Amino acid sequence: MTELRQALDDLAAVARRLGVDAHDARREGVALSATVASAAQPMYRAAQDWARATGMADPDNLKAANMAFVESASSGRKWRASPTTLVSHLRATGTGAAEYADALAEVVEAAATLGGGNAVVAENVVQAAQAQRLGATQVLTSPGLGVVPGGLGYDPSLSPLQDPRIQESLRLIGALGGQPGGSLPLPGPQPSDGSDAHTPAVATTDQAAAPAEPEQPAEPEKTVEELLAELDAMIGLERVKREVHQQVAMLKVEQKRQAAGMKNPDVTRHLVFVGNPGTGKTTVARMVSGIYHALGLLDKGHLVEVDRSELVAGYLGQTAMKTAEVCEKATGGVLFIDEAYALGGDDYGTESINTLVKEMEDGRDKLVVIVAGYTQPMVVFMAQNPGLSSRFKTVIEFDDYTDDELVHILRKLASAADYDISREAEMTFRGILAGTARTQAFGNGRFARNLLEEAIGRHAWRLQDVENPTREELRELKTEDFRQLADPDEVGVDPGYAPAREPEDASQTSEGNPVGAPGDDERDEPVGGAT
Repeated sequence: MTELRQALDDLAAVARRLGVDAHDARREGVALSATVASAAQPMYRAAQDWARATGMADPDNLKAANMAFVESASSGRKWRASPTTLVSHLRATGTGAAEYADALAEVVEAAATLGGGNAVVAENVVQAAQAQRLGATQVLTSPGLGVVPGGLGYDPSLSPLQDPRIQESLRLIGALGGQPGGSLPLPGPQPSDGSDAHTPAVATTDQAAAPAEPEQPAEPEKTVEELLAELDAMIGLERVKREVHQQVAMLKVEQKRQAAGMKNPDVTRHLVFVGNPGTGKTTVARMVSGIYHALGLLDKGHLVEVDRSELVAGYLGQTAMKTAEVCEKATGGVLFIDEAYALGGDDYGTESINTLVKEMEDGRDKLVVIVAGYTQPMVVFMAQNPGLSSRFKTVIEFDDYTDDELVHILRKLASAADYDISREAEMTFRGILAGTARTQAFGNGRFARNLLEEAIGRHAWRLQDVENPTREELRELKTEDFRQLADPDEVGVDPGYAPAREPEDASQTSEGNPVGAPGDDERDEPVGGAT
């Protein structure tokens, strides 16, 4: 993969020329290249090509290559639709943002053929490349065109369709089996209100002259009762459900007292979510934002999800500006800060916390903040910051899932993907759960999701030579699909996809052995616990 290797070298050279850390630039390119190529099928071939080009793992060690690839893809996923940290930094300083974004986009485009590529990979490439290029510019709004790039490196008189780089990206989709004549969402900064509204699609040449389609009516907003019903339908989380219902009841009575001309105590709406990964914290935060909006407490009810990296800048002084900008984006909705305790311990984090406290005070009726993380670090963090502890009175604890709940989540995930899990496979999964330590590293619903993805890979490997598999064979995941290889470093065999070898005797069976889940830094949560 000489092309990707050269693109990464060029990116590092551009970074050095612009005075930013070349290692950080290369890290961004490596993560984005994995992210866009993660849709390749089979994924392990993309992982090998990626490892060969980036040097992040031995491409002949399939297990190591897969793990490094998945970890990098997870860390870069948020940049597929938004500018990277360095693009944002260079744009803020007014130094070479367009040049760096172009170099980063070339890295992304060089990753299009990792593992052979396909139409989904090509669309990922288009989205990520244009997100970086648009993120380096000022964004103008033009009627009928949605978001139009203007300023650094762009001719504002051109529509997105006319920009030659977008045209080239659309040709790339066609080359990899996509539909270049179809419409494609134009990436770039999200609407200023932080809502989930999609940017208008990019019209292709043969569609440009067609009359505009009538706007589809917006989906009706959900009521409090509908949102609570969705919460109640989630698997497990009984303590969380009780707490949220109690919060809603308190807020409703508060509104009735106010309407009757009665006084209300000054009750903070900010929340602390504590619990291990994969227990649904992000999904419940999204529901809370919707509930607060339905109650009329928030104008927009959108969720802005961040971590330390999106609040803290590279030097003191800029951090306050960065945190204030994030709070402004979340105004009218909920700001969800994952792993909030990472803000403790240094001057940069302290500056961010002080700014956050001020923004919460100034926008007390317009902004709700939810901080989340592991239980013990969050307790220490809140105790060490009086400005925060006085504003967060309600702590909601997310319990780990039981084995039965994890089986329910596994089956729900499999059903959503059109797979069936045999009774024997379920018992194997239960055996894996029984042999897996429930430490903080255990991913709960995410653990179930990762095992399902590995099982789907083994299922595909098992059927790859079956010329005409039946519909039942295509759907059914068997017990061997959930087994771990006895020798995961076997040369020439992908540990994530090869079928389990039958033991010579029953005493050697690997069924029931713990299976580790690949590293996953995503903040999205699993179906059932959260989606």
